[in-house]
Amino acid sequence: MNSEGPAANDGLQLLPFRGLRYVPERVGSLAAVTSPPYDVVVRPDGLHHLESADPYNIVRLILPQAPTPAARHQQAADTLSRWKDEGILAQDPEPALYVYEQRQGDILQRGVIGALSLSEPSEGVVLPHEDVMPDIVADRADLLRTTGANLEPLLLTYRGTGAATGATAVIERTVLRPPLLATTTEDGFSHRLWSLTSPDDLADITTDLAHRQALIADGHHRWATYLRLKAEHPTPGPWHYGLVLLIDVARYPLRVRSIHRLLHRLPVAEALTALNGSFRVQRLEVPLSQALEALATAASQGNAFLFAGDGSFHLVDRPAPGLLARTVPHDRPAAWRRLDATVLHTALLDDLWRIPDTPEHIAYIHDTDAAVIQAERNNSTAVLMHPVREEVVRELAREGIMMPRKSTSFGPKPATGLVLRTLVEN
Repeated sequence: MNSEGPAANDGLQLLPFRGLRYVPERVGSLAAVTSPPYDVVVRPDGLHHLESADPYNIVRLILPQAPTPAARHQQAADTLSRWKDEGILAQDPEPALYVYEQRQGDILQRGVIGALSLSEPSEGVVLPHEDVMPDIVADRADLLRTTGANLEPLLLTYRGTGAATGATAVIERTVLRPPLLATTTEDGFSHRLWSLTSPDDLADITTDLAHRQALIADGHHRWATYLRLKAEHPTPGPWHYGLVLLIDVARYPLRVRSIHRLLHRLPVAEALTALNGSFRVQRLEVPLSQALEALATAASQGNAFLFAGDGSFHLVDRPAPGLLARTVPHDRPAAWRRLDATVLHTALLDDLWRIPDTPEHIAYIHDTDAAVIQAERNNSTAVLMHPVREEVVRELAREGIMMPRKSTSFGPKPATGLVLRTLVEN
């Protein structure tokens, strides 16, 4: 975002920290111990794949497996402690900010990882744009509380000048020297990390960010978790900061992708029958790529969704005006009322299907192929969404309007496992 938000020194405050990192000689490869963010891991397939990739894969910390939540979180804490004791993970010798680069083909993303001072939403320094689920926040808070660590960075964006000045200048001269680590993950992305300890570099970043305002691109539940844990520790200290990756989108634009819904207990036939003429429905006997093109065309004209799960695709668009008038709240801005996610949750999930937004009924899946495969495998319905434009997200956030949860997916997302932050020394 631009500098029209907080005044100087009331903006983003990013502090160095002693990163906790894998010792390369103690693991099979750095790529094999990384993971996507916890909420992007497709379960159970992706979880099992990561667990089998390396005995020290970070997924054992972010998604521990045990019969109860308390047992899962304690297992993660015990695992983290054991890995530190065994020298699998070690802290860097001095506090640093970390320059992080991701690259795949013509996609290039660079930013700075650090410990961000946690501000309340009312302060307007860090702007959320999606609602969160209290049970997920409670679960993540207990995991962080039990492990005493920030296990993965949030992705935040700000809008600088686009020129190689300030933090961007520091980043671009840093990437000219050898990295602290480099690896390429199986999705084809290369990852490189550098540490910044020079007082001049740190001062340049501090000055540049002091009047910036950030948008949460990925990690709303983790941000809410940070704020909850801060409230539990009223004395200023480590819990008043959270691990983040900050990206200047004027220099390194992110991609905005969709997050799809998987309706576990609703077969496609039942989903379509319940529409009862409230939407136009077209059956598409085409490959997924062509079906998504049809969705994009329809979405440019209004609300549109793509249903999958029965071996075909069904383009669902043109909702009846009467349905929208009856189900979509009128006390929100027009941009919010027009969102596909708004119409999906108010008109379809709440009204026509009467499906509660709980994990046993709905899964949120970032990967389109995975959503279709799981729907077909389990005789359920995948609702494929078209991405929201970034400018819509940013404008709603500036107005303080929350979108339905999981409305957007900004990326590429930082790999989990490259650098962690401990909050308690042990």
